[in-house]
Amino acid sequence: MHRAFKNTNVVVLLAAMLATGAPGASAAQASTGGASAGGTSAARPAPSLPRARRGASIATWFGPGFYGQRTACGQMLTPAVIGVANRTLRCGTLVNVSYRGRRLIVPVIDRGPYANGADWDLTTEAARALGIQDTVRIRARVVGSVPNTPTLGLPPAGQQMAATGGAIAG
Repeated sequence: MHRAFKNTNVVVLLAAMLATGAPGASAAQASTGGASAGGTSAARPAPSLPRARRGASIATWFGPGFYGQRTACGQMLTPAVIGVANRTLRCGTLVNVSYRGRRLIVPVIDRGPYANGADWDLTTEAARALGIQDTVRIRARVVGSVPNTPTLGLPPAGQQMAATGGAIAG
C-alpha cells in the first residue's frame, strides 16, 4: 500500500501539470514515459545545477512549524504540498529527487534550506514519499520547469479545492 501511494504522488503531480497545459510539463513527462497532452507551448530550457552540485547532495525536510504560512514562491504550505526549497533555482523548476531507490519529481516552491549545510529542503510530504526522516544524501537533477502558481505542489484534488475556496464543485 505504501509503495502504491508513493507512485501515486508522482503521477498526481505530473497529471496536474499536464492538465493545466503547463509549459515544461513535457520535459518532466518525457522522463517518466508519459504521453503528450497536446499543448502547443514550448518548454522552457531546464536550468542546470552547477557542476559541483550534481550527484549526491545533502537534503533536509521542513513542514509542521511552517504550515499555514506562504512559501517564498507564494504557495500556502499545508501537509499535502509536495515540493522542495532551493536557494538558487527559479520557482517552478522541476527536480528529479531520488533516495534509496525511490524517485519523485518535485517543483521548487520555496527558498532555503538554512539548516545543516543542506542543498535541498523537502516538504514533509515529499520527504515521506521518499522515506526520508533525517538529514540525508540524495541525488537531484533538474528535469524542466512549469509556471509558478499558488497551487503548485498540491495534488489535483487540492488544486480544485483551492480554486473553489475549499468547497468541492459538483
